[in-house]
Amino acid sequence: MMRMSKSAVQVAREALVAGRAALPEYASPYSRKDYTQPQLFTMLVLRRFLRTDCRGVVALVAEWGELRRPLGPAKVPHYSTLAHASRRILADTGARGLSSASRLPCLDGHAVKV
Repeated sequence: MMRMSKSAVQVAREALVAGRAALPEYASPYSRKDYTQPQLFTMLVLRRFLRTDCRGVVALVAEWGELRRPLGPAKVPHYSTLAHASRRILADTGARGLSSASRLPCLDGHAVKV
């Protein structure tokens, strides 16, 4: 039986665990290392869960301390960081044969394939 959660904090915890299992810590050895890929992935999951855009999820995480605690970043990323991360992290899902019909609007009307 599949459990569904209505708690954004619980969704963030589960997404962070899944992100750590599936993604490398950083996309490049030359990364600034401000945020890990699992942290950015978690914020992208929250964006989808909360049905908002990149700016909206950044604002919510900045104001919602209980939600920010599981993520662990020292500062909240700029919305454009999430937009670039969505293109990078979610680009692999298109290669796995997921539906091209599902798109996530993120930055200035651009859509990201999920």
